[in-house]
Amino acid sequence: MSESDGIDDVLDNGLRQSLMLAARVGETLARRRQEFLREREHQDTQGAHEAHARYTAERAQMQGALAPVHDVKWWQQAQPADITNAYLLSEAWKDHDPAALTAADRIRHEVYTRYGIDTHEVGADDAYLQSGIETVAVEQARLNAAREHEKAVALIAAAQAEELRARAQRLAPAMERHQVPVEYLSNEALAAALQQSQDARTPEAVEAADADVKERLYLIGKDGINGPTIDQLRDETTAAVNGAGDDHFKDPAFVKAAQEMHEAKLLAEAGFTGAGQESVEQRYERAERELFARIEGLGREIEDRVSGNDNERLTDQGLKAETASAAGYGSAEHHEDFAATLRTSGATETQIRGRLTAARSEGTHPNAAVTAGLGVAKARKSRPGKSLGAERGKSGLSR
Repeated sequence: MSESDGIDDVLDNGLRQSLMLAARVGETLARRRQEFLREREHQDTQGAHEAHARYTAERAQMQGALAPVHDVKWWQQAQPADITNAYLLSEAWKDHDPAALTAADRIRHEVYTRYGIDTHEVGADDAYLQSGIETVAVEQARLNAAREHEKAVALIAAAQAEELRARAQRLAPAMERHQVPVEYLSNEALAAALQQSQDARTPEAVEAADADVKERLYLIGKDGINGPTIDQLRDETTAAVNGAGDDHFKDPAFVKAAQEMHEAKLLAEAGFTGAGQESVEQRYERAERELFARIEGLGREIEDRVSGNDNERLTDQGLKAETASAAGYGSAEHHEDFAATLRTSGATETQIRGRLTAARSEGTHPNAAVTAGLGVAKARKSRPGKSLGAERGKSGLSR
């Protein structure tokens, strides 16, 4: 072997070691890159999870805070600030949560019945609503009411936790048999189904109740504990039902029917046949009929309201104008305006004085002068029966 051969071996060994070292560095850099990407993906997932958890918690607190508005005793003891805060909370959530929409409808009904205030005219002006109920509203009272509301929300959250604990203790056998987490008990439909399952005694009743529990657990797995939002129901219903629009989702009964149809659709797609005497298909058809009935009814209501309000407004404006005209006729202001009109038209002062003298001698408004000579209206002779029915049909029966 020559000396050159030994030098070549040394060079080969050095090159091999350099390549091995470079390979290790490359592997280290690749591992660091992968760890960086995994850490970044974990941070994004964690952030999305925390945001969803906050939204779920806020939605649950809102539902708990609005639950008392369905209790008559709450309305008997509620202060104006309490009603205002409940109204603002329901208005903020009513386009996103069925429970908030139902609460907003109840608040509207109670406020109109008890205080004669239409919340449709209030809008977002909570000061107007509170002053209308309380008569006198001050800024300090509103701020104090807001602080009390925050305390009430915290107390409601604590009461909800206690209610879940007591409910879990009461339904422990059924929860264990169906493997239900405690947090699922905030879903009222599932809690009712577990209670029926626990109280069932006959094999048929047990089978029906267990089927209902399984349905509820499946729906929670699809929609979450709080159920679908109004936005989800709006997108699904408007795509499936002709004539459904945004205005219909302000009607609690329409939203409830849309939710029932949504649930029946999910259950049917998953292979559920139905719990109790009503099948999933029958539930879907019943909800669909209710939706079409609400669409048709709301259309007639809007048409009647618009036409009725327009006629009443025009009539009222005409009466006010005529009354104001009659009240001002013959007054000093009326004669001054009349003289100014004559001067504008080019009349002389002598002509103006003559016209004013004639006008002062006529102290009656032209409309009153015409109607004064008509006398007392006489009753029109007509046969009862068919004519009366025709007149009643034109004007409609009074409600």
